[in-house]
Amino acid sequence: MKFRYVASQEDGRIIENEVNAKDVNEVLLLLSKNGLRPVSVRPTESAMRRSIFSGTVTITDQIFLSKYMTLMLKIGTGLMEAVNILIADFNKPAVKNILLEIRSSLEQGNPFYTTFARHPKVFSQVYTNLIRAGEASGNLENVFDNLTGMLTRQKELHDQIKGALIYPALLFVGSVTILVFLVMFALPKIANVFLQGGFEPPLFSKIVFTAGLFLSDHSILIFGTLAVVIGFITYLYKSSMAFKRFITSVVDEIPVIRDIVRKIAVQRFASVLSSLIRAGMPITEAIEITANAVGNVDLKIALMRISREGLAKGLTIGEAFKREPYFPQAVTNLVAISERAGHLEEVLSTLADFYMKEIDGSVKSLVSFLEPVLLLFIGVVIGVIALAIIIPIYQLTTQF
Repeated sequence: MKFRYVASQEDGRIIENEVNAKDVNEVLLLLSKNGLRPVSVRPTESAMRRSIFSGTVTITDQIFLSKYMTLMLKIGTGLMEAVNILIADFNKPAVKNILLEIRSSLEQGNPFYTTFARHPKVFSQVYTNLIRAGEASGNLENVFDNLTGMLTRQKELHDQIKGALIYPALLFVGSVTILVFLVMFALPKIANVFLQGGFEPPLFSKIVFTAGLFLSDHSILIFGTLAVVIGFITYLYKSSMAFKRFITSVVDEIPVIRDIVRKIAVQRFASVLSSLIRAGMPITEAIEITANAVGNVDLKIALMRISREGLAKGLTIGEAFKREPYFPQAVTNLVAISERAGHLEEVLSTLADFYMKEIDGSVKSLVSFLEPVLLLFIGVVIGVIALAIIIPIYQLTTQF
């Protein structure tokens, strides 16, 4: 595996280079033998892409990492000792490489959070900033405890939605597979029998047969165009904020999906902001970090307005939230009441749990709606194809 390192020589000069090694520990030994003092060591991007057998640091890994750190810090284990214990106990190479990099960074006197900040694709901005706040306040134990709870809720929500949508997804894939087989393969062969056999089928059957033959003859062009369009839309969605807002506005026109998307965004907002406030982060900074973590364009803009046009201009948290129509009235009222009572983080945590249950009910409603719609759709298409075949057969039998 290839690593890029930055190190200082004995005369104080900084050098940067790449080296092949098994892990971070081997790189550190190599630098020590050459009289170099490491400043930073991390895998190159190409090495990370090639390292398919080492896997990636998943949300489950982050939950275990946070939980183990909580337990060890609670019993009075030092930070460096805790990292060393985790290095010895974790067998997954991706996690172990991160831990070795953390140890190297700590040995150089760098803050604990800096290693997490160097891996934004693995550790979210929320994760990194929570650790930074906990390290600054000397409250890492509670921060890791909050992180464990937040990540666990996030994983439960993801698994909950994924589990509910598995059956409709399988039903959709099965329906599409059947339709492709019928339209691309079965229907054209039957159509050729009628169209080339000297028999003039009825207009309805002729339209269906012609459509089947067209789709079969141009299948490569159709699928190729579809793949390009999907790829282009995906690229625009990731790179263009205007296009992302357009997609969001389209989704907002679909009542059931709009309801679920908004509830997911509010749940994530409540969970993340609650954890950041508990870590002792200033409210304006916490809201802006939350804005970048919610994954919803409209909510992000609303939170940025709350921070920059509300709180920054002297409004209370409750007043700033009440100015934003994105939030349900119940949420803004609870925020205002909890602010006056001094328990904002507790109310937000309760809101996050409440919306978890709300999302579960909404997803089940969506699934109960999708299943008959998909079955009806496949039934109608198969019925149309069957009629197109049966009608000319019936006409043929009545002629004799």
